[in-house]
Amino acid sequence: MNQLILEKKANDFRNKNGLGSNDSIHLKSLLYKLNILTAFKPLSDSFSGMAMKVSDEKEVKRFILINSNKSLGHQHFTICHELYHLFIQENFTSMICNAGAFIKKDPEEYNADVFAAHLLLPENGVKSLIPDEELGKDKIKLETILKIEQYFSCSRAACLYRLKNLDIISKSRLEFFNQSVKKSAIQYGYSIDIYEPGNHNELIGDYGTLARNLYDNEVISESHYYSLLLDMGMNTDEIEELENNGE
Repeated sequence: MNQLILEKKANDFRNKNGLGSNDSIHLKSLLYKLNILTAFKPLSDSFSGMAMKVSDEKEVKRFILINSNKSLGHQHFTICHELYHLFIQENFTSMICNAGAFIKKDPEEYNADVFAAHLLLPENGVKSLIPDEELGKDKIKLETILKIEQYFSCSRAACLYRLKNLDIISKSRLEFFNQSVKKSAIQYGYSIDIYEPGNHNELIGDYGTLARNLYDNEVISESHYYSLLLDMGMNTDEIEELENNGE
């Protein structure tokens, strides 16, 4: 799938979900709206997230797992990456992802990264934040880059990739701006929250119902079901009571 098609699909996805071409996305609200069960867990550094889609004759259930040890900005990009798998990719079932790598040898992972860049950082929205005098190759200032990544809640890496993709910066300027990220935000008076991990063990959606359905349909074992209940915050006494009651 070429870049123009992926950009069109990202724009169509925005329009379908009531998002303008200049709007930043409140991703947690979007996940609730789309009824995507989402779990944030602290995981190994090599893992960004995963997506799973389960379909039957009655409905489609979608699940996302996000590594909360990654920065919030990276998590936001990963969510957009997983939305490609869940809503755009044909015949999708599941995928473990390293979002933001832009590796062309894996076509669907590359497509998901490109889609995520367009969805999270739409061209019109990015350019609307850049002063006219900076809309030329390598003329953009650090303060403008900070404004873009803070507005769209994205990582510095995602912001710089998008600016290079739009031919606003060169590779050498990308490398220059991709240094001392937190320090630069502090110097300009911005919060560094988007550059830090977060959302540890947070759940979005009807996690308990899905876990029970998976167990009832013998997709997961009883022990796995109870471990999911622990993830939801139930204590061992409550789980033992469920076991004893046979519920």
